Amino acid sequence: MISVAKAKKIIDQNVSCLQSVNLPLQESAGLILAEDVYASMDIPAFPQSSMDGYAFSFEGWKKHKKLKIAGEVAAGSKETFTVDPKNAVRIFTGAAVPAGADTVIMQEKIQVENGELKIEDETIQQGNSVRLKGSEIKAGELALGNESILSPAAIGFLAGIGITSVKVYPNPSIAIVITGNELQQPGEPLQHGHVYESNSFALRAILQQLHIENIQILYATDKPEIVTDTLKKALEHSDVVLLTGGISVGDYDFVLQAATECGVEKLFHKIKQRPGKPLYFGKRGNKLVFGLPGNPSSVLTCFYQYVIPALEKLSKREIGLRTIKVPLAKTFQKNTGLTHFLKGFYNGNAAVQLDAQESFRLRSFAKANCLIEIDEEIASLKEGELVNVYLLP
Repeated sequence: MISVAKAKKIIDQNVSCLQSVNLPLQESAGLILAEDVYASMDIPAFPQSSMDGYAFSFEGWKKHKKLKIAGEVAAGSKETFTVDPKNAVRIFTGAAVPAGADTVIMQEKIQVENGELKIEDETIQQGNSVRLKGSEIKAGELALGNESILSPAAIGFLAGIGITSVKVYPNPSIAIVITGNELQQPGEPLQHGHVYESNSFALRAILQQLHIENIQILYATDKPEIVTDTLKKALEHSDVVLLTGGISVGDYDFVLQAATECGVEKLFHKIKQRPGKPLYFGKRGNKLVFGLPGNPSSVLTCFYQYVIPALEKLSKREIGLRTIKVPLAKTFQKNTGLTHFLKGFYNGNAAVQLDAQESFRLRSFAKANCLIEIDEEIASLKEGELVNVYLLP
């Protein structure tokens, strides 16, 4: 067995980002840019009114004071003309300021008498309420740099400068292989000796929470040739394969054998931790294989601690669990030699270790909002001592 720290280091050293792909902008939210994006034109592409009001020449107004209203410009109008210095035009937010005009006065600060505009704003300055051409961004200017996250605002910004597709680091495709003769789908009367299968539901839910949608669920009974064949199919179409169960040393545990037969290089098997000691990690080419234990709490704990960091490196997205140091709510004792990850609840002041810590029990995990890490060297902790806490998403 290896330590938790060593296992995490091996994963970090053996995972690199996926090859970038071109995607339509509307499919790229949350992903990471794989290139610099430059503006192809000035935005706005023309001087633009920032409000409803009247456009005019500032120098013309200073000279004539009263301006004749001669026309109207609505947003989206393609009409082009030049405003005489003696005139003003009605204009609306977003409309192109016509040639000859350089200032806009809001409609609340004017009076119109006999078709003439009288401005009642002593503070008005030349250029007021006009968005200059290229004031958002100029042609050839860097819009977003390589490795920027495509947030909703970033997506809107790129759409606003005319971008329709971008090169990004994609989310990985995931295959989940559920092994076990004893598993039965929820919804049917539970047969003697069977248990309802829940791991695929939990894993799919986490992946969807992480905005990873390309997920395939496969099932394999406890026969070596079936496990091998199922793993082979999973490797053909997925960047990451997650197998649950069948990774220990029992007579019906065939995942290790199947991985070897499929050409997967074993990088580690078994970690000094509880729960999830039998965890397996290997790779074939650039495809990753995790053999997760079958017990539900072990599956989730191993996913949070080891799979998420791998997914983070593959996509270059910051999706790892946030870690904080907080006081432990009550004393805790264990044997040395194994790192413990306890289902816990962080109440804003301290981390409370929950009941029902056994690896087969999800009831307490369903109430948990964190994992409390107790290092392998530690045998006991007193109330109030600081511990590492991983906040669950």
